Amino acid sequence: MITKAIVEDAPELNALVNSAYRGDSSRQGWTTEADLLDGTRIDTDGIAELIKTQGTTLLKYVEEGEILGCVELKKSEGKLYLGMLTVRPNLQGKGIGKTLLKAAEAEAKSQSCASIFMTVISVRKELIDWYVRHGYQLTGDRKPFAFTDPLFGQPKMKLEFVVLEKKL
Repeated sequence: MITKAIVEDAPELNALVNSAYRGDSSRQGWTTEADLLDGTRIDTDGIAELIKTQGTTLLKYVEEGEILGCVELKKSEGKLYLGMLTVRPNLQGKGIGKTLLKAAEAEAKSQSCASIFMTVISVRKELIDWYVRHGYQLTGDRKPFAFTDPLFGQPKMKLEFVVLEKKL
């Protein structure tokens, strides 16, 4: 079941997101950033702030009372930004990510957005290819990985983002 996250979900969502993106636990899945960045992806307060932010929606995928996935959505200039698509590492490849992606696209349509877009670290070829298989296209735009806040991790190499977009 997919529903909107509430502030009380923040600790569980924090554990989920960090387990999927960073550290040894993330290596159980194919979406790890552990070789690219040290540190955490986000913290509980950061997730709570996202949930409380006007114009931002955090969807969660729940089975048997456990949050197994999530995705951040933020409306921006008639488009919907998709970020932090997360699936518990040991459950990746079982369709939860696809389900969350479809829910994100439905949310974009319900908000009258013309498209949905995202940024992905450019060296994450498998992930970029996954989005392309689901109808997203590389726009040719690139953005610097300019985070200085350790909450977003400490890069182990020079990184940049590519922008992908899907017209709805």
